[in-house]
Amino acid sequence: MAVRIQTQDFDTSAEITALRRARADIGAVAVFIGQMRDMNDGSHVASMTLEHYPGMTEKALEGIVTQAKTRWDIVGALVIHRVGELKPLDQIVLVAVTSTHRGAAFAACEFIMDYLKTQAPFWKKETTPQGERWVEAKVSDDEAKARW
Repeated sequence: MAVRIQTQDFDTSAEITALRRARADIGAVAVFIGQMRDMNDGSHVASMTLEHYPGMTEKALEGIVTQAKTRWDIVGALVIHRVGELKPLDQIVLVAVTSTHRGAAFAACEFIMDYLKTQAPFWKKETTPQGERWVEAKVSDDEAKARW
């Protein structure tokens, strides 16, 4: 199980390959990749700055992964989340989960992402033609988390 917060981009293929080759009993890999889009709430977004609380963010993510491990029979998990300034099409987050069977991998991957969106201390500031704005929490993210 690994959690990383970083400014630099990540090589999705290399990260997934390393995770799935870690053990021979892995039969499934579920992956979520979040990337920055150029529109949000009806406005063009030129860039986004992601901030976090160092130490606390990693601890929160590790706790989420630990919860997933107790709920499902997963073999491994990897969460990489970028911070700093991002542009449209930049990768933001990678969540990858391995298990012996697909059901556990799919469920744990979705759980980790749903909890990450609501429980991890990240703050997003977008740059739009109207100026900078902080991104508010979404009700839909809270609803996704509540189903677990």
